[in-house]
Amino acid sequence: METKNATELTEFILTGLTHQPEWRIPLFLLFLMIYLITIMGNLGLIALICNDPHLHIPMYLFLGSLAFVDAWVSSTVTPKMLANFLGKSKMISLSECMVQFFSFVISVTTECFLLSTMAYDRYVAICKPLLYSVIMTNRLCMQLVVLSFLGGLIHSIIHTGLLFRVTFCNSNIIHHFYCDIMPLIKISCTDPSINVLMVFIFSGSIQVFTILIVLISYILILFTILKKKSIQGIRKAFSTCGAHLLSVSLYYGPLLFMYVHPGSEQADDQDMTDSLFYTVIIPFLNPLIYSLRNKKVIDSLTKVLKRYS
Repeated sequence: METKNATELTEFILTGLTHQPEWRIPLFLLFLMIYLITIMGNLGLIALICNDPHLHIPMYLFLGSLAFVDAWVSSTVTPKMLANFLGKSKMISLSECMVQFFSFVISVTTECFLLSTMAYDRYVAICKPLLYSVIMTNRLCMQLVVLSFLGGLIHSIIHTGLLFRVTFCNSNIIHHFYCDIMPLIKISCTDPSINVLMVFIFSGSIQVFTILIVLISYILILFTILKKKSIQGIRKAFSTCGAHLLSVSLYYGPLLFMYVHPGSEQADDQDMTDSLFYTVIIPFLNPLIYSLRNKKVIDSLTKVLKRYS
């Protein structure tokens, strides 16, 4: 009865990354620079892949899709965070919060699926090189990309739909820099056990499933590489897989810590640090990781620069 009679909140305050006023301008400038480089890097990579016919193969179609998702997740989170650094009011409406959360879940989930499909693509390329063009057709590539986005959409609909059953009347302060499910659950005045259970089941299952695909793919790749007697072949295989393996390792650590064990007591600052890593830092690093370690991308960029120089 108390919950029913309580006034339901429709506006919230995002506390952001810091409470210290002297840090707001430096952090604003830092994250503004990171955001601009992120958008230019990822959109530039997409443009490079679209304009070079030599890059119209599954590996680079996956990479272009990953760049799009990185730009998406960064644009979902960073602009509001930047506005809160400078604005006196850190308010966000319930509808804005839901839209931000919905967009965030789609992009993050889609990235998990894309990273696993990229690992499978590398497995076929290295372990079954003679059959690569037969197995990894552009049609199959596009189907996998569409399924990745569809999986992200369904996952987002489930969690966003379940959030509508939760009411907020205890506090309107969200100890985070964007609307995420765990900070919202912490301030709810409805029993959130179903939401927590669904996070554990769906988010945990998706992460375990995609990580298994990555691990199995790279274990098989490792065995194939070790069988090679050519030093040049081994170097080429490691060079091809190195960027993707580094990106996967950096991405999954914070996600596992945040969502596979949602019931654990964690400090709000630690939650925000983990979230910052995969919503801001990884989208910033990915274009650099994939571009600097990929000869075809570097060659294509060099051609473009020479053309306009």
